[in-house]
Amino acid sequence: MGRLSQFMQRLRYNFSNFMIGRYGVDQLGKFLWGFVLALIILGFFIRHPLLEIVTILLIIYLYFRMFSKNIAKRYEENQKFLDSSYKFRRFFNNKKSMLMDLKTHHIYKCPMCKQKIRIPRGRGRVEITCPKCKNKFVRGRKH
Repeated sequence: MGRLSQFMQRLRYNFSNFMIGRYGVDQLGKFLWGFVLALIILGFFIRHPLLEIVTILLIIYLYFRMFSKNIAKRYEENQKFLDSSYKFRRFFNNKKSMLMDLKTHHIYKCPMCKQKIRIPRGRGRVEITCPKCKNKFVRGRKH
């Protein structure tokens, strides 16, 4: 084992010991890091002292949260963030899962009640019974 890898191993061990009893990074922290990164990129295009001050203050706040020993307070802040951003996160998670489904499934809408129905790809022409209104309709390609 070389000196550099021994040094890195010691550094990792010391940092792990330092972080014992500290809060670390949570979902709010990850969101704020992304926001800070966006502000830094925006700062390359818009040179404004207020933007730089806000970015620096957010970075200080992030490190404060990460190294904080008041775990209960940081947990409470994270829960408030998760509660307030639930609808937003759910919307984007639904869109993401729908995009992933398009690789393996067709999404059809019932002509009567507009219920979305997932049918696996490769089934050809199929007769679909809507689970909501029991309407029957045919979709897919003719072979």
